[in-house]
Amino acid sequence: MDDLLHLRPHGLFLRREALAAGYRDADLTSGVRSGRLVRSRHGAYVSAQAWRAMDDVERFRTRGQAVLLTHGDRVMLSHTSAAAEHGLRLWDADLRRVHVTRLDGESGRHTHDVVYHEGAAPRQDVLPKGEGLVVGPVRAALEAASLHDVERGVVIVDSLYDCGLGDPDAVWSAYRARSRHPFSRSLQVVVRIAREGAQSVGESRTRVAFFVHGIPEPRLQYVVRDEDGEVVGICDMAWLEHKLLGEFDGMSKYVRMLRPGQTIADAVRDEKLREDALRELTGCGMIRYTWADLSHGARLAARTRRMLTAYGDR
Repeated sequence: MDDLLHLRPHGLFLRREALAAGYRDADLTSGVRSGRLVRSRHGAYVSAQAWRAMDDVERFRTRGQAVLLTHGDRVMLSHTSAAAEHGLRLWDADLRRVHVTRLDGESGRHTHDVVYHEGAAPRQDVLPKGEGLVVGPVRAALEAASLHDVERGVVIVDSLYDCGLGDPDAVWSAYRARSRHPFSRSLQVVVRIAREGAQSVGESRTRVAFFVHGIPEPRLQYVVRDEDGEVVGICDMAWLEHKLLGEFDGMSKYVRMLRPGQTIADAVRDEKLREDALRELTGCGMIRYTWADLSHGARLAARTRRMLTAYGDR
């Protein structure tokens, strides 16, 4: 079945394509039993090797692509499926069902693995992508956020900004266009909190905790320069009026910082040296947040408030 496995990325193909190529259902069943194929959804198969290498979001995207192949231009990927297709960050999102919006005028409905939405589809909202159609990134982000709580929604819209796929004006305009939709009140909170400059899930979630617990909003991605104007570092957050800098310490940050031949320990050491330089140049204190802190929002906020007071009084 090498001919089928080379049709598309991840070896995705449809049952009908296999039958048209001369294979039988028995061949597909044998491929699954032998561990060479995985049935990603009804009537769709992928390379088992590729499937094992995918994370949950990649598998979700692959199932979405299979739905598009099955339905053609009668639907477009929307909501969380479109957000995934555009590469937006999805933290703890509901990936159980593929989401599409109907373009054929038929009614919305749910099946065990697909949600068919009804809705207007202005031409500017419909983009060709691969072998199907997908809603544009701004609408996708808002639709996906509307299906989740505020914290997960902020992660998505922050990611839209970080990927350069939308700006606040476009988001607010799109929000106003759908303000009569269900869940528009919680979506308004998401749009109010989301900001350009958040570069990770951890940073987004930390800011939601600030909002919930009344912590002043920090400046994001604050650039610190030395006496010669050279950039020494960029802080995730800064409360300059309180003389406090903030950083979210996720392991992915240290992985990104690695230079050839470096270890994680080397990157951590370099980060501590960078922090010393930032303190010296700005006269500010530094507070760091970790994934563990995000499980205790009130405690995170209380610690932040103490640090803001302590350094702001100096």
